[in-house]
Amino acid sequence: MLEKYVDTFVQQYNLITANSKVLIGVSGGPDSMALLHYLLARRDSWQLDLVVVTIDHGLRGEESEQDVDYVKAYCNQHRVPVENHYVDVKSFKQQHKCGTQEAARMLRYQVFSRLMVKHQAKYLALAHHSDDQTETVYMRITRGSQPEALAGIKQSRPFASGYIVRPFLSITKEMIEHYLEENGITPRRDPSNQEDTYTRNYFRLHILPHLKQVNPNLNQSIRYLTDNIEKDSDYLNEQAKLVSDSVLNYQNSPKQVTCSIIELKKHHPALQRRVFHLILNYLYDNLPSGLHYRHDQQFFDLLDSDRANMAIDLPKRLKMIKHYESLTIGFEQSASPYCYALNIPGVTAIPSDKNMIAEIIYNPTTLSSDQYTFYIPLKDNQVPAFYVRTRLPGDRIYLAGINGRKKLKSIFIDKKIPLHKREEWPILVDQYGEVFWVIGLIKKSFNQDLSSGQYIKLTYQPQKML
Repeated sequence: MLEKYVDTFVQQYNLITANSKVLIGVSGGPDSMALLHYLLARRDSWQLDLVVVTIDHGLRGEESEQDVDYVKAYCNQHRVPVENHYVDVKSFKQQHKCGTQEAARMLRYQVFSRLMVKHQAKYLALAHHSDDQTETVYMRITRGSQPEALAGIKQSRPFASGYIVRPFLSITKEMIEHYLEENGITPRRDPSNQEDTYTRNYFRLHILPHLKQVNPNLNQSIRYLTDNIEKDSDYLNEQAKLVSDSVLNYQNSPKQVTCSIIELKKHHPALQRRVFHLILNYLYDNLPSGLHYRHDQQFFDLLDSDRANMAIDLPKRLKMIKHYESLTIGFEQSASPYCYALNIPGVTAIPSDKNMIAEIIYNPTTLSSDQYTFYIPLKDNQVPAFYVRTRLPGDRIYLAGINGRKKLKSIFIDKKIPLHKREEWPILVDQYGEVFWVIGLIKKSFNQDLSSGQYIKLTYQPQKML
């Protein structure tokens, strides 16, 4: 019966094609030994090139070594090559501050990935079954995962040089045990699977038996649920990708994403949330374990907030920043103060690949300037020292229109400059600290005649500043 169900499942989802190289993850336990036996029975008819991978996690001492020896002996008997590897879960767990199961999984998949590339395998076959799927779904429900996480374990997904495939997702643990008995296979059994220390074991031993009393077809119900959720999620993610392409602006240096909050909120909240997750996947090399559904709520709180400026911290120094109707998500940059003396005449390089070009101009015919050009009159043809620096507390600039000096803080607020940009904004000052130019925003007013004489012409060549 097992063969019939699995054959149908493999064909339905096109999990394994003929004439392919397949790695098989085999621990020596019941599930993986049944999978190995199943694929060996189809090796000739499907023209499969099989390679077994068995891993000693170093958790059970001599018993783990015996598991590896058992798998190697079985593979030698059936003339299938085997790769055996050791991983130090205990050291990895301490170094990376994670749980035993998480550390073991990460190391195991690192080995799988390397061997997939080494053998140029198309498939990595793993023995997860429908009971594993049911356990996974209920575990994720209790942890408050995203709705699409309820799609559970995928029957196929891209991995390394090919795909991870799980041919047994359509069958139960009970069917596997019958299959082993029918074929005279005595697998290795891990005693720790009967301990409820780990969350999965607790669900397996204490929760699911009660649920199956209420619904004997629980595994089948969960399978239909996961299939439907996966299809719905695939469609919504396609729509979210279209939204992201139309409203998001991606930047690589520094790595960040910006968008108009008004444009994003034109779309359904379900798509907004998925766009948020597309952003996270773009910015993080690996999604941190600290991400939680509460961060989704913080994202929506930020979009809906009436505050003009708002910032929310995410794991690993990622920040969500709202500035009026603009949203920026990027990694926090440490703004280092700077101060550069200008070469007059000459070119001075300042942060972020920007230049200040200084020229001495005599009796110019015009003093027309834009926001990045500034003419400073000279007294007695003496060229004073000028500097470009970051702002200091109490900085003010003289403006004729208000007949006095205005705080730079107020100017930044008036110009709606985002908070995270103010600390690194370039300011032109003289040798006494007098502010002459908040570059790109506002210039000092002069009380003298500007129609003739000698000037310093400053030209600022920036990348986009706002």
